Amino acid sequence: MKLSKKIYLFSSVLFIVLHCVASIVIYFVFSYISLQNELQQLRAEAVHVTSELKQASDQAVVEELLRSFVPVNGLIALIDDPNQLPIIVTSASEAKLNEYTFAFSPSLIIEKVSFKDSQYGYVSVPYIASNGQIMNVQLMMNLAELTSMLRLLRLVLVVVAICVCIPAIFSSRLLGELIMKPIKAMTRTMKEVVRSGSFVKLQSVEQSKDELYEMGETFNEMIELLESNYKRQEQFVSNASHELKTPITVIESYASLIKRRVKQQPEILEESIEAIHSEAIRMKEMTEQLLLLAKPSRQWNIVKKDVDLLELTEKTAQHYRKAYQREITIISSTAQEAVVVQTDPEKLTQLLIILLDNARKYSESTIQIELKQDETEVYSLTVKDYGIGIPKDELERIFERFYRVDQTRTRQTTEDKVSVGLGLSLAKEIAEAIQVDIQLDSVEGLGTTATIIFNHAVSSQ
Repeated sequence: MKLSKKIYLFSSVLFIVLHCVASIVIYFVFSYISLQNELQQLRAEAVHVTSELKQASDQAVVEELLRSFVPVNGLIALIDDPNQLPIIVTSASEAKLNEYTFAFSPSLIIEKVSFKDSQYGYVSVPYIASNGQIMNVQLMMNLAELTSMLRLLRLVLVVVAICVCIPAIFSSRLLGELIMKPIKAMTRTMKEVVRSGSFVKLQSVEQSKDELYEMGETFNEMIELLESNYKRQEQFVSNASHELKTPITVIESYASLIKRRVKQQPEILEESIEAIHSEAIRMKEMTEQLLLLAKPSRQWNIVKKDVDLLELTEKTAQHYRKAYQREITIISSTAQEAVVVQTDPEKLTQLLIILLDNARKYSESTIQIELKQDETEVYSLTVKDYGIGIPKDELERIFERFYRVDQTRTRQTTEDKVSVGLGLSLAKEIAEAIQVDIQLDSVEGLGTTATIIFNHAVSSQ
């Protein structure tokens, strides 16, 4: 059974059951209250009769009083001794009540009784007469009017139930269709994605922020994630196949050259080994960066903690000095001895290494790292070199994957042979992941300055 039919059936049955229960409760509460009102009125009448009878002096007066107080559709009886016959006065319409058996009762009785297929209200009120004798006044009243009213109430409730349940059933169907509309749209979209292979989103209608709207928004976020991952995978395959082709071809060519001519020309061995080694390094660097770029940043396991920027910078620079024998100076323009921010230390170190690596490749003089703090107390970390620089018209594209500055306009360094144009692209990804900004300024022939700005990092000291 489809979900829309389940909603339709369940809501219809539930509404009908609830309405029937409500109607039954209304009927019984109303009948109970109405019956109690009738009995209390009958009791009040009996109490009034007893007050009048207390003043009666002889039998004739008593009988006259009983005739004056007899209910229109009932009777009144006076019992002065359990062993004597009661005095009974019956209305003309209820002559059959003369056959009713009356019994003396020393206590108050208020109840409903049945006699010859009719319902009566019955009240028995004891009282003490003027002569000290205990007397018993009993009244009976036909409840035909109340029964007729309750019968009419039942009819009204049944008609109202039918009139309400019929549109309720149709509205339940409409409710099922309304609830299923976004779900059906989602199903159609999923089928379209499967059929066409394209990533289609649901049309968002911001009328109400309910669970169905949230489900649609979550579905669109999932489609965005799938599309992003698919594009990453597609781009990875395309880039890898394109970029790996060149170093593999070079390695194969030099290997074939060694195989064919190493005996006749031993001098080509060193050149070939150097070329193969250079291309192998390039392939390793490119593969590592491609794999990291292909992985969504949300899976990088970013763990933020308090990080001392001066300490992290000094430690990274020290490792770099030893590894590449390059002079790196660190300048702090802040007043604090310890500059602490909230960030991921491993990813920040990786980002700093990428910027240092670019500075090392394209400059030969000192590399300068400076820690600054502006008037809004935002920290920034700059890596400055005094190398060949980047042409102004190419700065906008410098963060694109596999993009490298046109080497015909700048001198080519040894490091360019193994550069794959992924470093700054990876730096941009890392910066977005740890919520910092990265900016690049350069003047051709004078050098380049890369700046890491900690806009979203919260200082703890």
